[in-house]
Amino acid sequence: MSFDKDDSAGYLANHMARLFAAALTRRIAPLGLMPGQFMVLLELWREDGLTQRDLVERLDVEQATIANTLNRMERDGLILREPDAADRRARRVRLTDRARALEAPATEAATEVNGIALARLAPEDRARFAALLQTVIAGLREGR
Repeated sequence: MSFDKDDSAGYLANHMARLFAAALTRRIAPLGLMPGQFMVLLELWREDGLTQRDLVERLDVEQATIANTLNRMERDGLILREPDAADRRARRVRLTDRARALEAPATEAATEVNGIALARLAPEDRARFAALLQTVIAGLREGR
């Protein structure tokens, strides 16, 4: 039996993710954002003041990846890092006014990409698709 990429959930998910990232990049680049920054901002727009460790856990990325992304975001005036009052080693990541102002246009861009990607699915299939993806993600997190 040979490997068929067209039946591989991993291959198809990776292919889909690359297409999503490329489409999102085209729409948020004029805002001065990259997809890695956008996913950090999504978490901070939901809950400002997270730590770097919080972001690593929520985004399932490596510590070094988050550190590099946060360095670029700080350089670009999107975030500030402040000492944590309860833990001298930790720093809280805070949004700047510039980052807050990007929430509406950036999330509109992401909504547009999702709309394009899911346009061929019936509304009930869109909800089911999202639920299935969440189930797969949970399974992969448990199986680490």
